[in-house]
Amino acid sequence: MQDRSRNQDIARRDLGVVWHPCTQMKDHESLPLVPIERGEGAWLYDFDGRRYLDAISSWWVNLFGHANPRINAAVRAQLEKLEHVILAGFTHEPVLRLSERLTGLLPAGLTRCFYADSGSAAVEVAVKMSFHYWLNQGKPGKKHFITLANSYHGETLGALAVGDVELYKSLYRPLLMEVTTVASPDCYLREPGETWEEHSRRMFAHMERALAEHAHETAAVIVEPLVQCAGGMRMYHPVYLQMLREACDRHGVHLIADEIAVGFGRTGTLFACEQANIRPDMICLSKGLTGGYLPLSVVVTTEDMYAAFYDDYTKLTAFLHSHSYTGNPLACAAALATLDIFESDRVIETNRRLAARMAAAAGKLADHPNVAEIRQTGMILAIELVRDRQSRTPFDWRERRGLRLYEYALSRGVLLRPLGHVVYWMPPYVLEDEQLELLADVTAQGIDIACA
Repeated sequence: MQDRSRNQDIARRDLGVVWHPCTQMKDHESLPLVPIERGEGAWLYDFDGRRYLDAISSWWVNLFGHANPRINAAVRAQLEKLEHVILAGFTHEPVLRLSERLTGLLPAGLTRCFYADSGSAAVEVAVKMSFHYWLNQGKPGKKHFITLANSYHGETLGALAVGDVELYKSLYRPLLMEVTTVASPDCYLREPGETWEEHSRRMFAHMERALAEHAHETAAVIVEPLVQCAGGMRMYHPVYLQMLREACDRHGVHLIADEIAVGFGRTGTLFACEQANIRPDMICLSKGLTGGYLPLSVVVTTEDMYAAFYDDYTKLTAFLHSHSYTGNPLACAAALATLDIFESDRVIETNRRLAARMAAAAGKLADHPNVAEIRQTGMILAIELVRDRQSRTPFDWRERRGLRLYEYALSRGVLLRPLGHVVYWMPPYVLEDEQLELLADVTAQGIDIACA
């Protein structure tokens, strides 16, 4: 069987048995699936040898390229020793070493690691842990959560409840707990002449009012620090996080930082919270934690949180959340190799130079009649497409302009997956100059085609 027919055969068989995520499967009557045989660096290769530049890090997870030799070697070595063991009553060296490394890298005071297997699961852990903390403290009425408009924290029911992207949430609303949603500090919505900092400070008034009204019944505020990724890569100033930390302390409410998408160098620092010089009560990490290799997530929290659950068994205060693959040794080995690369290769410093080159490459689109804004935080760059630049009139979502760009980019060997009418770059950190040139060229031509 020739390679090209192998591509077609795999796609045909797949559509007979696989239900793909975030997909209207009927689209594949006209939109071919892309079978991938292997990856190398920033490239993905199909069975015909055609390659695609992975400009979105395979859903924001891949940091150091596909089939990275150093991470491969770490996982391979671990596989020869221990693939998995129950983490209740047992432990193993990779989970211990990873926990020591993470608590050494995160803001001081985050000292306890609770593992899960996905970003959504980490948010579920944090939400349950916050409520349960207050219950153990004799405050069962603190069971409410405050979240930001346009936020996204995952698609399991608890995580979905504390998010606010209507596309994901509206259908399942009857199944979800009620939360208080306050206006986002999203700086795309700032007034003419207003700086990011001024806008973010002004928008904090909404959060202050919500805390003043609901603190007595609120367990936690949950936010995505600096970038609301699934909500269209909307961004805000670190001062909002500073004000939020102070207000949560003043009102006696936990602060949960969802750094699932923005952690591990994506925003220009290892963790986004560093830019505000704050320490959340809980930080949720996943995606880049293993360099894009294996499912793993963790909630890192404080000694105070840990102590609230520490008591005699008969008091029934223990936190009983669990996952079968909690702290999987293979995933921990990949995470440790990922942290080794950060340490040895001066990744954050290199990323800042790459981010500057990304800004220059995208800057050529600044005057495009259908580009309302180009915004960037570290290694996340977003281009907001509109019908009319002056009025910022958006395209009708039913026109699916982003899908047109996606199809064009694939035809040029680039994987872009716009969020509605927002085109974004979130590439692996190994992106080379000629690859960036290709990405910029395809994006520019794709915008022309999509907006025609």
